Amino acid sequence: MSHSFSSSDGGSRTILRATTAVAAALGLTMAGTGLAGAAGAPDLAPSTTVTPAGAYFSASLVPGTKATFSAGGVVVTCSVSETVPTSPLGTDTKNQVPAANHNADGPVTSGLNAPTYSSCTTNAPGVSATVTTSGAWSIDMQYSPDGSKGTLTVPVGGVVVKTSGIAVCTVTTAPDAPAQITGAWTGGNPPTLAFDAAVPVRVDGGFGCPTSSKAAQFTATYEINNVSDPTAPVTVGP
Repeated sequence: MSHSFSSSDGGSRTILRATTAVAAALGLTMAGTGLAGAAGAPDLAPSTTVTPAGAYFSASLVPGTKATFSAGGVVVTCSVSETVPTSPLGTDTKNQVPAANHNADGPVTSGLNAPTYSSCTTNAPGVSATVTTSGAWSIDMQYSPDGSKGTLTVPVGGVVVKTSGIAVCTVTTAPDAPAQITGAWTGGNPPTLAFDAAVPVRVDGGFGCPTSSKAAQFTATYEINNVSDPTAPVTVGP
């Protein structure tokens, strides 16, 4: 066996050249995919500044629009949805731009009072719906030159949709862990935050309930208003 591996210097040189070529190719591949040992750390998120620092804000549906939850062909549409600061202003920091309103390498986070949903209907005749919310909500605002984003954190069981009538169903969002949904921020006076994203759900119920559905599509566009000073719009920048 040992003789066959050293039968000639030419064979050894051929094996050496082949091995070197493979090693070089692997090195190039690893460098190209960022796996080489000299690869740098991942890029940090851009800096974010939300202004005005300390301002309290509300979020309500853009006039004439609605919020929808869609799961398994069942669509619940609500014409009223909002989250507002605790009254009187200054009671807590919910719905407030933090005093530390700048993050050098990521988003700026604000706690939120749970949004409310009312005046809700369904696409099924004889089926009505109510939506309740609870838990600790928050919003992460992230600046980007390509378009800033707002990521809403929904707590476990943060939204519960119940239908009654012909179909009696309960839809629970984020049933096992907090969920995050991201929307597009558009600056203006007022600025808006538009969501069109899937959120994990559990559906319980009998006939007519989409119990096999594991996700619901949530769509809504909110306008963000500075409650502390309506003349100074909330902004998201670097």
